Amino acid sequence: MGNCWTYLGPQKKTNVRFSLPAVCFVWQIAMIVLFGIFIRYDEESDAHWVEHKRTHNITSDIENDFYFRYPSFQDVHVMIFVGFGFLMTFLKRYSFGGVGFNFLIASFGLQWALLMQGWFHALDPATAKITIGVESLINADFCCAGSLIAYGALLGKVSPVQCLVVTLFGVTLFAVEEFIILDLLHCRDAGGSMVIHCFGGYYGLGISWVLYRPNLHQSKQLNGSVYHSDVFAMIGTLFLWMFWPSFNSAITDHGDGQHRAAINTYLALASCVLTTVAISSLSQKKGKLDMVHIQNATLAGGVAMGTAAEFMISPYGSLIVGFCFGIISVFGYLFISPFLEKYLKLQDTCGVHNLHALPGMLGGFIGAIVAAFASEGVYGKEGLISTFDFVGEYADRGTGTQGGFQAAGTCVSVAFGLVGGTLVGFILKLPIWGDPADDDCYDDEVYWEVPEDEEIILPVLEYNNHMIHKHQDIAESNFSLEQS
Repeated sequence: MGNCWTYLGPQKKTNVRFSLPAVCFVWQIAMIVLFGIFIRYDEESDAHWVEHKRTHNITSDIENDFYFRYPSFQDVHVMIFVGFGFLMTFLKRYSFGGVGFNFLIASFGLQWALLMQGWFHALDPATAKITIGVESLINADFCCAGSLIAYGALLGKVSPVQCLVVTLFGVTLFAVEEFIILDLLHCRDAGGSMVIHCFGGYYGLGISWVLYRPNLHQSKQLNGSVYHSDVFAMIGTLFLWMFWPSFNSAITDHGDGQHRAAINTYLALASCVLTTVAISSLSQKKGKLDMVHIQNATLAGGVAMGTAAEFMISPYGSLIVGFCFGIISVFGYLFISPFLEKYLKLQDTCGVHNLHALPGMLGGFIGAIVAAFASEGVYGKEGLISTFDFVGEYADRGTGTQGGFQAAGTCVSVAFGLVGGTLVGFILKLPIWGDPADDDCYDDEVYWEVPEDEEIILPVLEYNNHMIHKHQDIAESNFSLEQS
């Protein structure tokens, strides 16, 4: 199918002078019009807050949700724009594209997300208006994260116009699968293992499979890192690692749930670092560490803890999750990524399968298991009701049933990611988007003005390729100075 469909037309045209401005202007004007029609301030951000306080017996402005949620929003916002952006700067000649297109995707995505999530979750049927507040901003950032994860699988191989198309459909699919999982199935997924990471990872992989480039080896001299690009990427890792407890706890219920989510994530991340370092060292004959593993696998514990973050998994349980997923993620980079590229024709630039898709899916199933074994003895009667929101039509749902629905929600996220990504991939396959030729991938110069001293890059041996198994003799390398 997609991996067999190769466009055999003329040389690709990467000039986006008219297509990119047209898409940006038209879509931004559309956002302005749609916001004018649908979006309004909610009761806590509207100027009628004073009246709202009086009618609801609120005595202080400090009870406005802004003061509870904004610190978490700041942390999540930094993760989206700085953490994800700089994590993608590892390529030696694609730092502008990594952080710059991340900026573009998130800036458009958060606007579209406020509309899409609003239509599904916050539309007032009486007024046909969507009201937004600080929690809406957090959820919009979460929604953007799915498209940014998908972009990681496509990094260096798509045009900025394609990035916007990925975001348009990604946010739309995200809003639908989120509504099914959280509202219709009534799953709990505070940190988004299912809704964000699993979906985003498989969405990107589905697109990448359709956009398979059999001649991508023509750009392999640029599909790797240099010393300073790895340092910049590590900045992104550290921002993500430090703020991940906020990410997983940002929209949980005030009180014990939010407190517990931060603790569980904090511990899982710490444990994950040690096993990542251990397996990375063991994988090398001389015990040297691979920066690819340290940049990515050290975050897998936070991804896997997302669904179960607010559950009573216990502190030692959190350490176990981090312990296991440091190992799983590094093994993914060592063995699964090369397998996917060789046999499934799936080119995953950032290895999002190993950091997001697989840990997100397994994290969803971990949440299902923890939910299924929840009991009043551990949570207390009121704590159980509060944690799993067993109220209204779900008041009689048991924990075993909840565990089953949690597992079903994980399957929904995988299906939406793979099927949606495959369909969007065929749209992006059309030769109208200005995507780079096989020999122009991973190069900023295609879409950016670059400094003169960076315009010429000497051929070097492959280094830190996220997709190719590097543990081979130099003589077996597919690229050499003589071949250049």
